[in-house]
Amino acid sequence: MLLWLTSLAVALTLVGGQGNNSDVEEASLFLEEYNNVSQTTFNRNMEAAWTFNTNITNENQKKMVEVQLETDLWQQEMANRAAAFNTSAFNATMQRQFYKIKDIGTAAMTDHGKLQKLNEVLSDMESIYSTGKVCFAENDCKPLDPDITRLFETSRDEQKLRIAWKGWRDQTGRKMRDLYTTFHSFCVYPCVCVGYADTGAYWRSWYEMDTFDQEVKRLFEQLKPLYEQLHAFVRQRLKKQYGAAIFPQTGHIPAHLLGNMWAQSWNSLQDLLMPFPSKPILDVTEEMVKQKYTPRKIFEVSDDFFKSLGMIEMPFEFWNKSMLERPAGREVVCHASAWDFYNGRDFRVKQCTDITMDHLSTAHHEMGHIEYFLQYRNQPLVFRDGANPGFHEAVGDVISLSVETPKHLNKIGLLPNYVEDNETDINFLMAMALQKIAFLPFGYLIDQWRWSVFKGVTKASDYNKAWWNLRCGLQGVSPPVPRSEEDFDPGAKYHIPGNTPYIRYFVSYVLQFQFHKALCGIAGHNGPLHTCDIYNSSAAGQKLSAMLSKGSSQVWTESLKELTGQTTMSAQPLMDYFQPLLDYLRAANGDEVGWSDDCPSFADPLSSAGHVRPLAGLTFSLVIIALANYLV
Repeated sequence: MLLWLTSLAVALTLVGGQGNNSDVEEASLFLEEYNNVSQTTFNRNMEAAWTFNTNITNENQKKMVEVQLETDLWQQEMANRAAAFNTSAFNATMQRQFYKIKDIGTAAMTDHGKLQKLNEVLSDMESIYSTGKVCFAENDCKPLDPDITRLFETSRDEQKLRIAWKGWRDQTGRKMRDLYTTFHSFCVYPCVCVGYADTGAYWRSWYEMDTFDQEVKRLFEQLKPLYEQLHAFVRQRLKKQYGAAIFPQTGHIPAHLLGNMWAQSWNSLQDLLMPFPSKPILDVTEEMVKQKYTPRKIFEVSDDFFKSLGMIEMPFEFWNKSMLERPAGREVVCHASAWDFYNGRDFRVKQCTDITMDHLSTAHHEMGHIEYFLQYRNQPLVFRDGANPGFHEAVGDVISLSVETPKHLNKIGLLPNYVEDNETDINFLMAMALQKIAFLPFGYLIDQWRWSVFKGVTKASDYNKAWWNLRCGLQGVSPPVPRSEEDFDPGAKYHIPGNTPYIRYFVSYVLQFQFHKALCGIAGHNGPLHTCDIYNSSAAGQKLSAMLSKGSSQVWTESLKELTGQTTMSAQPLMDYFQPLLDYLRAANGDEVGWSDDCPSFADPLSSAGHVRPLAGLTFSLVIIALANYLV
């Protein structure tokens, strides 16, 4: 995850509006001033945020909110000064800089008291999330990372997983429900002041296309058949593991059984889901532990890959200042993130790294952000950003598509005695699908929920119902215990209290395969796309670096064209990558594919039947049933 500097400041003039000053020399001096002062201002802001994120205390929270308010007010001043210029006769680069300086519209709020309150609400929600613990007994409480995450990855104890699933949501989402309602009341309409219909429209504007929401829907529909086949295969295998009795008749998979707190990635279930169990499992976690990997070693392996492409290696500050593992004795925000401190030298990762293959992949993802920072650090500050938000998320992941190939893992000594054959090939594609394909509906639906909230379509009284209607309908998963509007399950996912837009991840999962196909061609790869490893290809590294160095100085379609020759997002490379697996799944699944659009409801817990039945829509019990007495 890229840590975004979220401005809650105000522009009193519409972003597209024009002032009266058309003096090019004055405009150039203003841009020079903005670029110089903004680096110092944003650096101070990031330092305060870093201190809080790596040491959660009331004092650090207070300081972070104070500095954020100062930054917001400075941005308000700069936006208003920029609005005094008439940029119509300026060159395209200057026009783009002025547009971005004025485009700060998340909370067009001139009431400084409300602005401070909004920052406090956001930091309160993040504190609730980051300090949440699941308690299995009075003196047995565990944090999400690494303990509960590891539990979901390794345990096959259905009851314990259910307790952990409910416990995390009780300690996070449920506690911040009122805070989120307050947050939303502050940010319902402010973006209207700068020309947007609502906050969701503002977020979508970053993609610079009027039909962005229709475009991502088109991509999702194109990819849905592949997800449906994967879902059907996984459901069959999990029924064999846990018994059909705990699965609803609606075809949904109970969300706590998928190896991840949010059921967004299923790759930790490889031991249950490999099509050919007699072949090696392509999870190298055990080998990493055997070879005594450390968090630093994981990041060194990632750095080595970027260096093999002739790209920029991690600077001294990265190794000296990053938080690569959870420190003892203090609370921290463990959610992995990459940080740009806006001085061209200081770039850091914050990650509570565990020694797993999943964290090896996450490390490459975060270092992809750092590499992007390094490549565009000489751009004016307003252009130090991804071509669009999905680009930033895709960079590290496109490297992982090479790193996780059996050929590459064998090359770096993590997959010894690997022998390539068709069955092992299908196993590898299944392992990748459990990461990439399993994620697609989750990556798509989070902002479908949030955009609906921002538009006012989903009311506070229906937050949880709307959430589960999307998860049941699009993802085919269902809650393992009764949910009500006293719960706030969206808040159990970091990006909701963190106010981080999420559709970028869905976009990145499409873009990374487009990037991968282009880079593999540049590297001279011959053969199926899923076997490509661009390691040591300086030609691929040079082409990728050239695109990254542009930052957001041009429309993203131009950057995409420079690398791939295309100007639109295409899901075809992703479909091509997984085509052999899709053929296998269709043959294995037969007609047992799909699920009801409606969520299952829960039977009366006192009933001896104890199983679920389908109803039209999700029914919420307002009675909170003790988990120990709950009968599925």
